[in-house]
Amino acid sequence: MAGHFLIVEARFYEEIVDSQVAGAIAALEAGGASFERVAVPGALEIPGAIAMASTGHRHFDGYVALGCVIRGETSHYDTVCNESARGLMHLSVVGGLAIGNGVITVENESQAWARADVSQKNKGGDAARAAMAMAAIKQVFCGCTNER
Repeated sequence: MAGHFLIVEARFYEEIVDSQVAGAIAALEAGGASFERVAVPGALEIPGAIAMASTGHRHFDGYVALGCVIRGETSHYDTVCNESARGLMHLSVVGGLAIGNGVITVENESQAWARADVSQKNKGGDAARAAMAMAAIKQVFCGCTNER
């Protein structure tokens, strides 16, 4: 099952996310999957975009959530990290959506690049492979291929 996926990319750290997207696209193409992309302002908007897409007119077998949150001087980092992860987990567990979570949460920009770079940790590729794996598991257990 290759499937059709939606890459939801938070554009707050554009260059870092571009690297994550490159890794995700390469993984999806290697897996024979098709995909569409949508950009959102930041990590907090990713769960909302996935929720909207899952109830819309287009059909997706799964979702790849990509973004980067770098710790700053305030507690806003904790809110963004926790709430974006909580939102994605809620959509996965309660909504039954196949989601690969590639929202990286780091202390500094060098850690972000180490995780985003396709020649290093390639977390965008990991998220895409996770989404494809979860979509395949969903197919086994419920026989459904589309999110609607």
